[in-house]
Amino acid sequence: MTLDTTINDDVRWTTVCAYPRLEPERGVAALVDGEQVAVFRTHDGQLFAIGQRDPIAGAYVMARGIVGSRGEAPTVASPLHKQVYDLRTGHCLDVPGVAVPVYRVRCRDGLVEVAPGHRPTGES
Repeated sequence: MTLDTTINDDVRWTTVCAYPRLEPERGVAALVDGEQVAVFRTHDGQLFAIGQRDPIAGAYVMARGIVGSRGEAPTVASPLHKQVYDLRTGHCLDVPGVAVPVYRVRCRDGLVEVAPGHRPTGES
């Protein structure tokens, strides 16, 4: 499970749901500060948040993607055209130069929270 204990008054976290309600290997869509975000819990309990918009199809469907892995990378495959994205970095593993935004996500007091404003793709 990702646990962020840092205190930063400049960040407004948006509560998405209680951690147990986020089923492993299934995504949920959330509206975070006006941005559609797809939030995932992997089988090992890690949390990831990426943009909900499929950059190839242009549809807001990523939360309905198929969660899996490629090597050590936790991934989600677009439900439309099946391109695979690294949940850690947002990079598409099938099409060079294509990526989805990634967001800070944490579990605090049993609640899954996402910070608005995506990180640059590939930033940890």
